[in-house]
Amino acid sequence: MGVVTIAELRAGGEVDGVFACTRKDRLTARNGTPYLAVELRDRTGAIPGRAFRDADFLAGQFERGDLVQVAGKVERFRDELQVELRAIKTAEADPSEFLPVAYRDLDELDGFLEHLAREVYDPDLARLLRSFLGDEGFRADFRRAPCTRNGHHAYLGGLLEHTVAVATLAQETCVLHPRLNSDLLICAAILHDAGKIQEFELGADIALSEAGELLGHVALGQQLVAERARSLGDVPDAKLHALSHCILAHHGADSLPGRRFKSVEALALFRLNALDSGVKGALEHGL
Repeated sequence: MGVVTIAELRAGGEVDGVFACTRKDRLTARNGTPYLAVELRDRTGAIPGRAFRDADFLAGQFERGDLVQVAGKVERFRDELQVELRAIKTAEADPSEFLPVAYRDLDELDGFLEHLAREVYDPDLARLLRSFLGDEGFRADFRRAPCTRNGHHAYLGGLLEHTVAVATLAQETCVLHPRLNSDLLICAAILHDAGKIQEFELGADIALSEAGELLGHVALGQQLVAERARSLGDVPDAKLHALSHCILAHHGADSLPGRRFKSVEALALFRLNALDSGVKGALEHGL
C-alpha cells in the first residue's frame, strides 16, 4: 500500500504513516480528563489529531516540530476530520518530504547561477566564487535552504531562487549603469545570503538554528566569506573588505559604522535585494 497523504484521508480510514507535527498541546476535557491535541501536516494539508487514552505517555514520545510516526483512525467531529491517535512517536525521515518546495526547477536555477557566476571576471572574486560553487557540500546546502521561515521564498529552494533573481537584477543594473563595479556587485549578489545555509534547521517546519538565533544570516554570511577567503590565502584585503561591506549592508546601512553606505555597489545590492524580496512577498502573501 502506498503512502496516504492528508488530502486523501477519509472518515473511517486507518492512518499509519509519517507526518510533520506542527502543534502540540496538553488540554483538559470537560470531564477533567487530560488529552493530547496535535496538528499533523504534509505537503497536501493539515489535520488535527487527538489522544484521549495515555495522553501523557504519548506526549512524552515526541516534541512539536518533530517528524512523527502516527497510527490511528480518521473520525469526523463537528463536520471536520481528525485522527484519533493510538500511537505517535518521533520518526526519522527526510524533512524535504514534508516542507514546501520551490515551484521552479532547481536544476534550471542552478544553471542560471553558474551563468551569473561566469559574469564575474575579476580573478580574485571569480576564484572566491568558484571555491564556493565548487564545494559540493555548500552547493547542496545552498540548493536546499529556504530564504525565510514564513516570509518571501519560505520553502526549500527559496534561497537559490532568490539569489538567482537578485544576481540577475544586479547584472541588468550594471548594464544600465556601467560605472558600477559589476564584478563586485554580481559576486556580492550571489553570496549576500550565503549565511542562510546555517541560519535554519529543517524538521516539521523551518526553525531557526542556534547560530541563526544568536547571529543571524548577515553575520554568518560575512563569516563564511572571510573564512573562505583566508583558506584561499590570496584574496586582497581591499576586495574582501568591499565584498564584506556589501554583504553586511544588504539589509540597510543602520548596522554599518556611521550608518551609511560606503560604496554605490552596497547601496545597489540593498535596493535590489529589497525589490525581489518585496515583490515576491507581495505575490505570495498579498500587498
